Amino acid sequence: GWTVQVTGASGFLGSHVVLQLLEKGYRVRAAARGPKADRIKSTYTAYGDRFEAVKIADISHDRFPEALVGVDAVIHLASPLAGRAEPAALLAAAVEGTLNVIVQAEKAGVRRMVVTSSIATVKNPDASYTDQGVKGCKSRVPAADWNPVTREIALTTDNEMITYSASKKFAEVALWEWADKHPHVEVTTLNPPFFYGPFTSDFPLPTPDFGALSTDVILYNFLFPDGAFPSSTPYIDVRDVAQAHIRALNAPPTAEVGRKRIIFASPSGWPFRKTVDFIASQRPGLKHRLITAKPVEYPFDVLPMDFGRVEQVLGIKVADFHTTEQTVLDTIDALVKVEEQWQSAGHVIPTPPTY
Repeated sequence: GWTVQVTGASGFLGSHVVLQLLEKGYRVRAAARGPKADRIKSTYTAYGDRFEAVKIADISHDRFPEALVGVDAVIHLASPLAGRAEPAALLAAAVEGTLNVIVQAEKAGVRRMVVTSSIATVKNPDASYTDQGVKGCKSRVPAADWNPVTREIALTTDNEMITYSASKKFAEVALWEWADKHPHVEVTTLNPPFFYGPFTSDFPLPTPDFGALSTDVILYNFLFPDGAFPSSTPYIDVRDVAQAHIRALNAPPTAEVGRKRIIFASPSGWPFRKTVDFIASQRPGLKHRLITAKPVEYPFDVLPMDFGRVEQVLGIKVADFHTTEQTVLDTIDALVKVEEQWQSAGHVIPTPPTY
């Protein structure tokens, strides 16, 4: 079987990617920072020598040729999250982190690379998905669109999400410039929106660390009367994002299908008001503590995606995605379970932030 190097392997998405790779028979070399590498080593002992963890202190700058020996493909998930760094540092880290991994992998002979980008590289800051805004929305989101955010806007805004969107955009622009010059390497980017879903069984959440909850913190807000709604409704199930990364390893070549920039979101979805009502009806024990804010109406609850393109490149059909019902319940149940562990350890849980 192939050996796949996964960066960002200790995160919410990374844990699902590693698990699905191992379940499908791949060998996994997981890159993580010091203590995280030690921790994930103990998580996957059941898979024997098909799993190994390598320590890389700084994915943006370190040299790690030994970690790439014998690697057939790289799945690059690691990216700084919004609000974790100064704007200039965030932009630099995103671009350098992506290129550092890719350049080193190519030198080591790796010819297949899958990189997590974001739908934020496509949409305008007003959450519309075309240059003309909502009125000009085409019947589907075009794969050639770019968020018009500039470096100047990113460095001067107070809005962390705009800076984050810019960091993802400039990292992806730099990646495609590199890919065009290295046609012997198969590159795929996956551009999902926020993702929700359960945690893998050994995912460590010992204390109320909202950063570790990743974008599940958005749905966790629904369990607090004073919680806040996020900035948009479109989402994707984390298990579907993980599956997309693994399918991308065997996607047809660029020469056949063109640039593999796969913009996708869940084919199902509904307004937040319905999410709240659904949780209340399915989990009546939570009714007393649900979010009380009035949800904003958004132009899209389901984005007009080109699912034909998703199927052509990744082999994933619309029917393969998790339903909104499954995603919401699995996520809420997982969050309640984590919360119970926190409470039994004596932690007080404040209302979480949102995105």
